[in-house]
Amino acid sequence: MLFIIGTVIVLACVMGGYIGAGGHLEVLWQPFEFIIIGGAAVGSYIISNPKTVLGKTGKAFGQLLKGPRHNKDSYLELLSLLYTIFKLAKSKGMLALEPHIENPEESELFKRFPKFYSDHHAMTFLTDYLRMMVLGSENAHEMETLIDEEIETHHHEHSQVSDAIQSVADATPALGIVAAVLGVIHTMGSITEPPAVLGKLIAGALVGTFLGVLLAYGFIGPIASGLKAIYGAETKYYQCIKVALLAHMNGYAPSVSVEFARKALLSNVRPSFYEVEEAVQALPAVTA
Repeated sequence: MLFIIGTVIVLACVMGGYIGAGGHLEVLWQPFEFIIIGGAAVGSYIISNPKTVLGKTGKAFGQLLKGPRHNKDSYLELLSLLYTIFKLAKSKGMLALEPHIENPEESELFKRFPKFYSDHHAMTFLTDYLRMMVLGSENAHEMETLIDEEIETHHHEHSQVSDAIQSVADATPALGIVAAVLGVIHTMGSITEPPAVLGKLIAGALVGTFLGVLLAYGFIGPIASGLKAIYGAETKYYQCIKVALLAHMNGYAPSVSVEFARKALLSNVRPSFYEVEEAVQALPAVTA
């Protein structure tokens, strides 16, 4: 929604200011300038990126329209889930988690938390480290290093798309100059035409520069920045899980481990201490 609102504002202000200053919209309609710039941008994007990145690009635009996946409610659910897991582990031992982490899709424990349950990647991330803890991994420092490495890899995979789009944004003004130069070449080839015709040809050439700059700084660059923000929020979700796991490994009580995780969250999505306390008190009794 914010992407659509921002797009409307950019177009309304640029075009509205142009018309208000006495400009004519029909002069800006230069379809071949669009083809040169847009085609070259798409082609360079294909040349410079592997299939994995190209395949993720369409999905990335869907994520941009939806916005960040995780909000205050989803974090409250995550903290409640972590509390339930830690309480079960503390009361009945780590082996009590084994049935749940070996077949999480069938686990009644995970099914109580539908938002997390529907997130396959987060489910795999959490159960993998719980499995290692069940198998006897007790060194919190080694576990932290491993988790950081996986989170960094996960973030890098996502950032490939936003970085690739940012590269296109950086190149688009130059592609606009290419279109403008071609327009000037065409104009020079028609130098014998009357001034009215030459004026239209020159205007068309200048549209290439205008379009390249507008696309770069009004749309493509902001798209890349928006995706980076979304991917950063996704990374914070995994960091929240990491902090809770490490606190549990260091022997803290479930409520304290969850509090560590809560404090790691950004303020705009962080539930209060009392909201978390109320949520975990309302949880059903833990069973193996």
